[in-house]
Amino acid sequence: MNNRTAALCAATVLAAAALTGCGSSEDSGASGPVELTYWAWAPGMDKVVALWNEEHPEARVTVKKQAGGDDLVTKTITAARAGEAPDLVQAEYQALPTLVGNDVLADISGEVGDAEKEFAPGVWQQVTLGTDAVYALPQDSGPMMFFYRQDLFEEYGLSVPTTWEEFAEIARAVKKKAPEKDLTTFSSNDAGLFAGLAQQAGARWWTTEGQKWKVAIDDDATRKVAEFWGGLVAEGVVDNQPMYTPAWNKALNTGKQIAWISAVWAPGTLTTAAPDTRGKWAMAPLPQWEKGANVTGSWGGSTTAVTNDSEHKAVAAEFATWLNTDPEALAALVREGGIHPAAKAAQTGDALKEAPEFFSGQTDFYQRAAEIAEGTAPAAWGPNVNVAYSAFKDAFGKAARNRSDFGAALETVHERTVADLEKQGFEVAK
Repeated sequence: MNNRTAALCAATVLAAAALTGCGSSEDSGASGPVELTYWAWAPGMDKVVALWNEEHPEARVTVKKQAGGDDLVTKTITAARAGEAPDLVQAEYQALPTLVGNDVLADISGEVGDAEKEFAPGVWQQVTLGTDAVYALPQDSGPMMFFYRQDLFEEYGLSVPTTWEEFAEIARAVKKKAPEKDLTTFSSNDAGLFAGLAQQAGARWWTTEGQKWKVAIDDDATRKVAEFWGGLVAEGVVDNQPMYTPAWNKALNTGKQIAWISAVWAPGTLTTAAPDTRGKWAMAPLPQWEKGANVTGSWGGSTTAVTNDSEHKAVAAEFATWLNTDPEALAALVREGGIHPAAKAAQTGDALKEAPEFFSGQTDFYQRAAEIAEGTAPAAWGPNVNVAYSAFKDAFGKAARNRSDFGAALETVHERTVADLEKQGFEVAK
């Protein structure tokens, strides 16, 4: 499929009516035992799949471990162009439009029954791309939250912020009480964090108008977020260093940075980044733009999708549904993979009954996380998320280092994203 055809196919699918050639979820009709291949990167997935294989000898699934991120997206598209894509693939939410636009994923809406009710609306929307089609089953989610050093908040007499205005006030208070410390940092090396914050504010970066893509990375919601953080960085009341560096780890571990805007998977990161702070952290909902609201964004998370190359789409869809809704499968995903299941029932079930060891003092950690996840705002992804993320890292990296205009950086990201879509042959609404 050339770029022009892929563009039309993706845009039309997102507009709600798939063109002929955009894939079908009809099974090949083959009978007897089938063999399915599943490309995935989640830890322990082979052990989870072993449960299915034991109960379904007529449909054996083989896991082939892969690297995640853009590498897997590229590998899957390349395999699909040769007609050799696996039956199933683990795909991040933001990768789905790219895979659909390249005619990789099958619409399995006819095979997943009433699975929609198992997931929060904001999560389900990401696997349907706003249409009646279903391109994957949500596997894990990354609702965003506010993590803070409870002991240091108490020492400095700080309250947990419930609004972003309060967040800014607390950032200033930290600098006054302990000039060598920061409430947090603005990081330019992971656009997913910024995208989630924009999502919480109401941003929808990619949408469609008929046959055309519409890009709104510089919309009012995102500009509000950019100007908020740019102001704090320019004021010097939050740090401007990237995450996931030795310096960042040390800042968390020594208490130089006393809070972190992150997602439900943060305890695992803190365990390795800040081992000396075990038991000193607590979690709260993300600060809100409107006082009293319960809205959060997503950072991370993945799905289980069926490809158009599969000769057994119905069986593959049955497996994907089992993997992400069956209680035994969900418990195994938590136990073996350490994920936070997207299925609502699993978020409050026995699998997540105990708090993460790093947050042992907050016994209701996962109960609170489930309540926060209910307010997940819908996201809107497009076919060139990787380009937008790369542009973000470059433009916002310079702006953060120089404490310069974040609004100008945002405009750069928008322009580069639009230019790339047009270069690929997509029609873009102005």
